[in-house]
Amino acid sequence: MARLLYTLLIHLATPLILLRLLWRARKQPEYLQHLGERWGSYRSPVPNRLIWVHAVSVGETRAAQPLIEALKAAWPEHRILLTCMTPTGRAAGREVYADGVIQAYLPYDYPSAVDCFFGHFSPSFGVLMETEIWPNLLAGAQKRKIPVILANARLSERSARGYGKLPALVRPAFGALHAVAAQTAGDAARIAALGAANVTVCGNIKFDVTPAPEKISLGRAWREAIGQRRIWLAASTREGEEELLLAAWRRVAVAGALLVLVPRHPQRFDQVAELLAREGVAFVRRSAGLPQQDTAVWLGDSMGEMVAYYTQAEVAFVGGSLLPLGGQNLIEAAACGCPVVVGPHTFNFQQATADAIAVGAAARVEDAEGLATTINRLLRADDEIERMRLAAASFAAAHCGATARTLTLIRDSLRA
Repeated sequence: MARLLYTLLIHLATPLILLRLLWRARKQPEYLQHLGERWGSYRSPVPNRLIWVHAVSVGETRAAQPLIEALKAAWPEHRILLTCMTPTGRAAGREVYADGVIQAYLPYDYPSAVDCFFGHFSPSFGVLMETEIWPNLLAGAQKRKIPVILANARLSERSARGYGKLPALVRPAFGALHAVAAQTAGDAARIAALGAANVTVCGNIKFDVTPAPEKISLGRAWREAIGQRRIWLAASTREGEEELLLAAWRRVAVAGALLVLVPRHPQRFDQVAELLAREGVAFVRRSAGLPQQDTAVWLGDSMGEMVAYYTQAEVAFVGGSLLPLGGQNLIEAAACGCPVVVGPHTFNFQQATADAIAVGAAARVEDAEGLATTINRLLRADDEIERMRLAAASFAAAHCGATARTLTLIRDSLRA
């Protein structure tokens, strides 16, 4: 009954879903491409043997790379079907995997669309990255006896409380999972409490993502071209944070310091550029070239270059954490040996952040004023920055191995 009511609500929301796609298409016309796939209509022929991996957007798509490579090696006779929900996720899939995977949108959670999806692709098994729990999707997989594993699974206390308010809908969905590879013991406990069985702590696959050598070389080239200026990076910033960051930037008193500002979502690049222009900030967009001597802010309006941004910076603030948004991934920064500063709100990466702070790879601040104070101190303290660099690299190296543990869990669960 609960899933029936849920399905009714989805059907009633169809006009709103269409309006949302149209609204997003104003800034990203790609939202109107492949529309049929979102309702389960697929035309391309598919091979007989498929492994399905779902990564909702850019971050999950990139994080899935070690696991996808491991799945290819373990099941060489299978092709990989990579699904996502956003155009930027699809673009990241093309960039990272080229023709090495088949790409499609996962349909919205209508029973008929889900049935068409499974009928067309008929995967041997599926892997959902992180926290993609869709009741009709999982019920459809269970009906067709398609095992689905939740990999790199994370669930914050806040999200767990939200799921817990709908037990009649949520518990069967979690219970339909064949296995769960959780990032931490806390994630495992919260997911098991919601009805999942066969939950194992495997660690975070993002630690197994190796920074691309060509991006490291690009970052070093930028660093050389920019010269002796001190560089601090604001990475993956979210809406509302840029104003706070500019307030912090005005307090940074290190002569010639350059702020590299990289918004999380590409559809906001123009919006942030307009903010910088209104504030009278001398800025250059990455798409327009390198910063000049009089450039105060370099706006990173590019995709797929975060490793290069981290490589060139003395220290990076990782966004989504000054406001109660849960924070973004600091693991990539650590893998590049870049010291990290985070705000007070990091519940999306609670354990990784706590561990990074504990070993000296990261520092926490409470607000924009604290961020300015910390950046001022670090940009004047080469010894402290070097200690944090070494700690960051050691922290990233010490947490590798989640991919192998996840692959073992998948194999064992499929044999059971």
